[in-house]
Amino acid sequence: MNKKLVTVSIVTGLVLSLGTTGIASAQGRGDFGGKGMGKGMFGSSSAPTLETILKSLVDNKTLTQAQVDAINKALTDAKNSVVATAAAAQAAHEKLIADTIGIDIATIKSRMAAGESLGAIAGAKKDALISVLVAEATKRIDAAVTAGKISAATATTLKSNLTTRITAEVNEVHSKGLGMANPKSTMSHIMGSMMAGPRR
Repeated sequence: MNKKLVTVSIVTGLVLSLGTTGIASAQGRGDFGGKGMGKGMFGSSSAPTLETILKSLVDNKTLTQAQVDAINKALTDAKNSVVATAAAAQAAHEKLIADTIGIDIATIKSRMAAGESLGAIAGAKKDALISVLVAEATKRIDAAVTAGKISAATATTLKSNLTTRITAEVNEVHSKGLGMANPKSTMSHIMGSMMAGPRR
């Protein structure tokens, strides 16, 4: 295998090992690709960025500019895919809440921003809401196990107090968002745990 193919394989392996979630996170921090490279891939302002590494590979003719452009496009496409997937998941989550409560999502968000808990907004439908949210989270956890993102043991731990955690979340007053959009939310914690890395 020639030198260029070896290098392309290594770079491709790096992209695949990062995964789409890591790509979105890294690009959001300016860790690689495009403009504004920030602190670099290794968290230090003196560390080389992927942009710098790729440029050096073009300069020494290990890679062509076209190959580097293709790598950068792949990174951008992966990031966009993650963003689109997250947006779709958020929309589905919000629709589930709105359909269960019987109130449009804009009104729910407005009332939450005004200081009401989701449980208070749900009223008599609070228990039903908790039930569907537990089912939703359980489905996501099971999907993460199937995808190899978490172990069965981790899934069992996550499920063990799911109802308690979601009940507390539903009853808590939030002023910055709904469900997964809130950094403190139960769903955010659950999804963070699921996306922390491959199972050991």
